Amino acid sequence: MTWRIALLCALVAAVAMLYKIPEPAIGCYLVIYLMKPNAAVNIALAIGATILVTIVVAVVLVLVQWTIDIPALRLATMALAAFLLVFLGSVSRLGPLGSDMALVVTFALSLTSDVPVGEAATRGLLYAWQMVTMPMALMLVFNLVLGWTPDRLLRSSLRERLETAADALRSDNTLAMRRLLREGNGEQQQMAMLVRLFHYAPAAAGMGLSQAVDSSYRLLLAIAALPQALAPEWRARLAAECQRAAEALSHQAPREADRAVLTEATDPAAREAARAVGALAAPAKTWAPMPQEPFFAADALSNPDHQRFALKTAAAAMACYLIYTGIDWQGIHTAMITCFVAALGTTAETVHKLALRIVGCLIGAAMGIAAILFVIPQITSVGGLMVLVFLGILPAAWVSSGSERISYGGVQIGLAFLLTILQGFEPSIDMDSARDRIIGILLGNVMVYLVFTQIWPVSVTHGVKLRLASAFAALAQLARRAPDETSAAASDASEAESEIAAAANSLALALFEPRRLRPSDAEAERLRMVLAEAEALTPKLFILHASAGKDSDPESAEAGLAAVGSAPEDRALLAERFTRLSHAVVDRPVSDGRPRGQKNDGEHLRRDMQPCNTVSEHIDRIEDLLAGLGRDGA
Repeated sequence: MTWRIALLCALVAAVAMLYKIPEPAIGCYLVIYLMKPNAAVNIALAIGATILVTIVVAVVLVLVQWTIDIPALRLATMALAAFLLVFLGSVSRLGPLGSDMALVVTFALSLTSDVPVGEAATRGLLYAWQMVTMPMALMLVFNLVLGWTPDRLLRSSLRERLETAADALRSDNTLAMRRLLREGNGEQQQMAMLVRLFHYAPAAAGMGLSQAVDSSYRLLLAIAALPQALAPEWRARLAAECQRAAEALSHQAPREADRAVLTEATDPAAREAARAVGALAAPAKTWAPMPQEPFFAADALSNPDHQRFALKTAAAAMACYLIYTGIDWQGIHTAMITCFVAALGTTAETVHKLALRIVGCLIGAAMGIAAILFVIPQITSVGGLMVLVFLGILPAAWVSSGSERISYGGVQIGLAFLLTILQGFEPSIDMDSARDRIIGILLGNVMVYLVFTQIWPVSVTHGVKLRLASAFAALAQLARRAPDETSAAASDASEAESEIAAAANSLALALFEPRRLRPSDAEAERLRMVLAEAEALTPKLFILHASAGKDSDPESAEAGLAAVGSAPEDRALLAERFTRLSHAVVDRPVSDGRPRGQKNDGEHLRRDMQPCNTVSEHIDRIEDLLAGLGRDGA
């Protein structure tokens, strides 16, 4: 992945120099930011971005004809385009691509003031179109030739699941398995869908992979719910079955399931684990059902946070544009670019990204200045520039391909490095341009920080509660599922796990918030405990669903389900309780003060906390924890 991104950026820089396409650094940024390991996703992104920017530029071209001679009207058009495109990305599955399109269109409109009036619109918008379509075309061709196909990535991912499940059964260490559960099933389902759409594998093999996605995730959920007292011999036999399934999947070879693993299972979770690993050996006859996600968010028009986010981003970008235009310092135009790429939903996420951006900017700029001083004077051809870009982007791509906590720092290292060395259409040793672009990035960071912390600031706890509400809604849906909807129930569990993991990641960023927005340690601890309880009950609720109606002996089934935690419970009642939780968690206030009379570290919350054994006990604990939100600081 790392060398692929670096090589593609080198190709983009070379084509931009040869054909005089402006701002090659933005094209390289799109490559670093958008490129994924999956070749099919990259191809789809390249096609989608090209179509989208073509439509947007065509529309803006018409608007520019009306505004070309009126600066105030052009400024209003820029602000409106920025707002609409950022809003579209916020409320749809376009996501960051909406902000990227806003960046390109707004920057292109800003160029119309720097060229002769007669050709301003055509030239500026043509540049904008070229800045996106050229790198996207190269990304498409590159992935057709050197990309990793989704079937290959999917086999590797499924093998990791099965081997991790085997290790968890042997060692009783479930940390790696919990990580895979938190990742959810969405990425694997997407890969299976791409295998089907692009015909990367024969139909029979593709069906087998799609069914394996479902079965392997069910296996992880079942193992997570296994009781500690389960016989070690049975665990070892199931671990061996998982290992055999992993090897058969890698070699694309059929295998016979060990029927004794299912017949000897005495616990509902054990029986579901045996059924799941047995399903991996059965020949697939149909494609596994895929959950249908709407293009637009359900709260697209009702949630004011989307409009506020778009307004804040557009306001920050337009403020930067007015500053560098008013003082006639066009060299710091990177300030406006920074506003579009640094803005995120919550204050903590934005400040965290700004910190990564500043650190990455300084590192990338230092690399760029060193290149200007010692390397660029020796470059005499485009080939030499390609080598420089390749070597400079390697460390940036390595960081951007790593942990999500720091990956954006890699994007910024690459962008700052490229903005420093790629000036005009030939190698340049102009230090003034490097200085101006770095100052622009820092100005954009300051502007985003001021706007997002002072105007409609969104606390990270608000995002955590929204994620929790989505997780509880998914669990309510799981509880309502009919006994024969096992695949849909696994998707519900996957969605809940993903939302819980996202909420936990957001809560970890609370330290980046200003103190007036930050929750107290006790409140943060209370939210962490809610997340832990929700994570613990998800596998148990799935096993409750999976075991319903599948046991021929009612007494045995009831006894086993009681061990999981819900035989006496009506699943409709559980669904109703989860629905109430999904509404209640959003309405709970969060205190911003310290608990009076006790340390502000949340230790008082952990006193006398006994592990929960049943789904109902977990829900009771969550209700108690949510009831205390906002009261620790009272």
